[in-house]
Amino acid sequence: MGKKRIVKKGGDDSAKGGSSRASSRRKLDSGKLYVEATYNNTKVSITDDRGNIVAWSSSGSLGFAGAKKGTPFAAAKVGELLADKGAAMGLKEVAVVVSGVGSGRESAIRAFASKGIHITSIKDTTPVPHNGPRPPKPRRV
Repeated sequence: MGKKRIVKKGGDDSAKGGSSRASSRRKLDSGKLYVEATYNNTKVSITDDRGNIVAWSSSGSLGFAGAKKGTPFAAAKVGELLADKGAAMGLKEVAVVVSGVGSGRESAIRAFASKGIHITSIKDTTPVPHNGPRPPKPRRV
């Protein structure tokens, strides 16, 4: 199991494709940061202004497993990693969109902001039920 890596043999192609992947991405000044914080995991992604994802990460992809994925510490590590990726692309300001009720909501944003990227707005798009499903009938004993 795990990810398979394909190594191409050749002088010019291997020098271009492998390590300089982040520098080949286009530069962007502003974008959006989407934080999805569930009870079990925290997923964070950076998009450009049109909504195309340019970088993403999650607690599970960083190696946290089980109940540790939903912790604020794991979410902070995800936020720091994506802030570094965004700074490498030249990102200067983001608008944050938060979804979910997990414990990593705030810590992911704080860790992202601590790396020097300016946050212009924070919007909460957590779905809230207006009434929910119909309750079950009472038991007849």
